[in-house]
Amino acid sequence: MARILVNDGIEESGKVMLEAAGFIVDMNNIPQDQLIEKLNAYDAICVRSATKVRKDLIDACPNLKVIARGGVGLDNIDVEYAKSKGIKVINTPAASSRSVAELVFGHLLGIVRFLNKSNQAMPTKGATEFNALKKAYAKGIEIEGKTLGVIGMGRIGQETMKMGLGLGMEVIAFDPFVDSVDLTIGNSQYKATITIQKSSMDEVLSKADFLSMHVPGLAQPIMNEAEFAKMKDGAILINCSRGGVVNEDAMLAALNSGKIAAAGVDVFDNEPTPREDILTHPKVSLTPHIGASTAEAQEKVGAELANQLISILG
Repeated sequence: MARILVNDGIEESGKVMLEAAGFIVDMNNIPQDQLIEKLNAYDAICVRSATKVRKDLIDACPNLKVIARGGVGLDNIDVEYAKSKGIKVINTPAASSRSVAELVFGHLLGIVRFLNKSNQAMPTKGATEFNALKKAYAKGIEIEGKTLGVIGMGRIGQETMKMGLGLGMEVIAFDPFVDSVDLTIGNSQYKATITIQKSSMDEVLSKADFLSMHVPGLAQPIMNEAEFAKMKDGAILINCSRGGVVNEDAMLAALNSGKIAAAGVDVFDNEPTPREDILTHPKVSLTPHIGASTAEAQEKVGAELANQLISILG
């Protein structure tokens, strides 16, 4: 009977599916520094972004058959090394795409209409304060007709593009590995397919009013000082992909100089302790890495992981 360690949590429905298939499911989190001693008692481990499965842990666990990642990115797993040891590595690339894309637009709409700032500043007394705030936040902008630039044309990038198109935006995108994507937008009553051809990175940077990052974790940032310099003056950057994709020093410099008007940030270099000058910056909209944190996404993640594990270990 296969034993599965769910070290970073899974929806109850996923656990029920695994147990119904005859697996023993351990939901007790084992701290990272204890995993090397205890993981070999399991046939599979399920992680999110907190637990790291690196070479040393893999070498210490010859009984391990599957590493399952609830989410899209695999940067916390030594994937190729695991595969070289005959270990299956699986993830749930489709489950959270919509949730992350909606958070992108949560940040974007909040920034252009000053939602976060005005919510915090709303007065508790007097028409004078109220009218002063009304004047201060009277220069919002509409996103219809503006250009949305997307870096990364994978599943989440595509969902972001679809939402932009649905809101009447012009959409351009860059991905070094994709030439074009066909996007189906609409609902059960009406659907249309729109093809987006890849633009160059420089074109996306220079034309985008709003730039959204959708790339996996990388060894080096792809948004550095040179890339910010190429952006349209007053553009807005949204990063709901991975910490490290954007050079935080370069982003802060661009914000402080006025090169970019604002940034929406869900991911950080030093999670769970992001740098204070980002957390307190008046031009930054903040969330604590919650892109995939919706009830719907977590249900999808649990079901997708469970089905894959049942198929492999059953």
